[in-house]
Amino acid sequence: MRTALAGASEAGRLPDLIELVPAARTVLAAMRPGSGGLAKLRETLAGVDLTASVRRTPREVELPVHYDGPDRELVAKTAGISVDEVGELHSSVEYSVAFCGFAPGFGYLVGLPESLCQPRLERPRTKVPVGSVGIADEFTGAYPRSSPGGWRLIGRTEAALFDSHRERPALLAPGDIVRFTVAT
Repeated sequence: MRTALAGASEAGRLPDLIELVPAARTVLAAMRPGSGGLAKLRETLAGVDLTASVRRTPREVELPVHYDGPDRELVAKTAGISVDEVGELHSSVEYSVAFCGFAPGFGYLVGLPESLCQPRLERPRTKVPVGSVGIADEFTGAYPRSSPGGWRLIGRTEAALFDSHRERPALLAPGDIVRFTVAT
């Protein structure tokens, strides 16, 4: 739905759309107050194929990872694999950025191998270091800054996921293709 709304907005059919805030299974569309934008949004959605995607060429991003995270043993035990296989399995597939949120530059990536789909920690950490690579449920991602978090941490990247001085501050955007590689 997010991509369909973004496409409609880019085509000029939603001039009063202020912001789209996608989540895992919903999208919040903020419209200019008093503009009648909500009626226009409903009209647009009635004629949009919500399964279609916006035709944009995804960027391909490679994130080198040191697979030395504090939860690797827990993840390995839960998945029934060795500690070394956690990094091998995580870096063996291609991911897609489903949506961004939580913190500027944090991309929720889908494509996680089924055995690595694991629940969040029972007790979230009060501080997760910048660059930590984690998994939670069907998602994987990397923390763009230090923050609290409940994901299982399997490694760390030195990539700058968010830099306010870049032309595009966030390294990842919805639709981008991401490959994790084993850092040397």
